[in-house]
Amino acid sequence: MTSKKSEHLSRRRFLSQAGLGLAGACAAPSIAPYLFTADAEDRGKPRSKNDRLGIAAVGLRYQGSVITEKAVPYGDVVALCDVDRQVAEKAREQFGGKAVLFEDYRKLLERPDVDVVLIGTPDHWHVPIAAAACRAGKAVYCEKPVSLTVDEGKLLTKVVRETGAIVQVGSWQRSDHRFRTACEMIRAGRLGKLQRVTVTLGENPRGGPFASVPPPAHLNWDLWQGPAPTAQYCSERCHYTFRWWFDYAGGQMTDWGAHHVDIAQWAIGSQSADGVGHSGPLEIDGRGEFANAPGGYTVPTSFSVKLRYPGDVELTIGDTGRNGILFEGEKGRIFVNRGTLAGSPVDALKDDPLPRESFKLYAHDNLTRPPREGKLDSIINHMGNFFDCVKARQQPISDVASQHRSATTCHLANISMRLKRKITWDPRREAIVGDEEASRMLRRQPRAGFEIQG
Repeated sequence: MTSKKSEHLSRRRFLSQAGLGLAGACAAPSIAPYLFTADAEDRGKPRSKNDRLGIAAVGLRYQGSVITEKAVPYGDVVALCDVDRQVAEKAREQFGGKAVLFEDYRKLLERPDVDVVLIGTPDHWHVPIAAAACRAGKAVYCEKPVSLTVDEGKLLTKVVRETGAIVQVGSWQRSDHRFRTACEMIRAGRLGKLQRVTVTLGENPRGGPFASVPPPAHLNWDLWQGPAPTAQYCSERCHYTFRWWFDYAGGQMTDWGAHHVDIAQWAIGSQSADGVGHSGPLEIDGRGEFANAPGGYTVPTSFSVKLRYPGDVELTIGDTGRNGILFEGEKGRIFVNRGTLAGSPVDALKDDPLPRESFKLYAHDNLTRPPREGKLDSIINHMGNFFDCVKARQQPISDVASQHRSATTCHLANISMRLKRKITWDPRREAIVGDEEASRMLRRQPRAGFEIQG
């Protein structure tokens, strides 16, 4: 009979095929992080007869707790990490009161009972933590957008390819039947040739100037900033409102845009005559209004971006109108958002449903193909799709490669807006053409001590 210890070791080998360690994955921060608690009773023992997967979560304020709640049916929460002590302690109680609390995610990744890492931090921490988790042999569920910059996304894509890590990005609209049906219809030719796509995200707020104050005692502000530039603390830089600062995020363009632009590109993917439509736009022309309040939010208060794709498909991203995505083609229009799927081609499905063979959209490289196992389906449950794929050792519906391309388009839109000029993109080389200033904005220099070692 196989011992429980042997079963546990077998599971660990299965989930960490490459046997890769954490060493070198991320440079040590400039401060000395500490462990909040050390009550890891029976940490080496299997947690049930089925030896359920060990779940760890990093970044627990709101969305991090939301995704952890969705993961609970599939494993046991064994470790939690947040640089805000109050947030960490609240999460610990929410998830049973037994998880070990960490301030430093690198210490969490050293635990052998952690199989799956959920990342719900602000955007500027996504790639450093995800890359380190992949190198540590963990499966990863990372909130969107997958990266802060284009080069970060390229680095994480490389790490996932090298390690074979299973990574799901939290662009869960791919797992919603409305968005997926819209894309299936477009791929099946129900609109004829796709001509235009309009994405509406909503406005960024105007705010500032904000007064600097000492950070609260329960928050490690230096570690919260991590690779971002050093700044004086104000509450508006932290928690939810980090979205409105380019130091940490990209405003609505990368917040809602990581959802809607992803769906738009998912649908556009097969429209390209030269086969690179899934890789991104060719031209990006963005305009935005910036408040420029000293010490205030840095993202534009309003914006409009026009993008041209192979096959002469035009995508417009704006902040005014009904939140959602409008697809227009030779044979009609389809509008889709989180509560609606509408248009005459949709109405026609009642009498002329899509054949089952049309339902082939899956994750890898945004190509049209069924999953290898034949049964993995993401339409109902995005988190469930992730855990299914961890067990089946295949990339899930929102894989890193596709989400990197979606985030790239959002980053390029922000770069164009900030420079106030059109930029040309080579999707094969993933490079801006003929604009050195814009090319430099594809990357950001991490703060000393927080460099990402991919």
